[in-house]
Amino acid sequence: MLAKAASYGVIWDFVVTETVDESQRWILSAMQRHGQEMVTMLWRILGNEQDVCDAYQDTFFKLAHYKGGQKPERIKAYIFRTASNAAVSMLRHRIAEKKRLSTAIAAKKDVSSPASDIDAQCLQETLRYCIAQLPEHLRDVITLRDLAELSYAQIGGILGISAATAKVYRCKAMQLLAVWMKKERQKRQ
Repeated sequence: MLAKAASYGVIWDFVVTETVDESQRWILSAMQRHGQEMVTMLWRILGNEQDVCDAYQDTFFKLAHYKGGQKPERIKAYIFRTASNAAVSMLRHRIAEKKRLSTAIAAKKDVSSPASDIDAQCLQETLRYCIAQLPEHLRDVITLRDLAELSYAQIGGILGISAATAKVYRCKAMQLLAVWMKKERQKRQ
């Protein structure tokens, strides 16, 4: 069974490669080189298979249509930034939807139950919300360092900054996140 899947994969790669216009093959190459890292990062940000697939597809769609099909100067940086922006947009949309639903539920229930206190999933969503609120340069570093688990040198290469600057940005981001998470916790108490 595994051998069949592998052979189908080889056939698919051949068919896709043969049907893609020569000027667009660099996109397939970028997908093969950076796709797995990007999926790992998206999983850590989104934690949902469907959202990861949507963000992945959206990223490569934008790559294929970048300035009329031109190749970006720094493909990896473009891919990771586009993917993280897509993920953050999805998180913001998800959080807005949850707020809308929670206010509708709260209107039905005047008394909150002890079971609605902070649990692990609520804490995770709060952290994702706070990360989404960070300024872009800090959010990018947090996303690439803590979610994609890239080194500071790799982050610097992707974002066009030094490794030391990436460390400073992460430190600032962590300080902001700590303050915001504390405020969110106090709101719930």
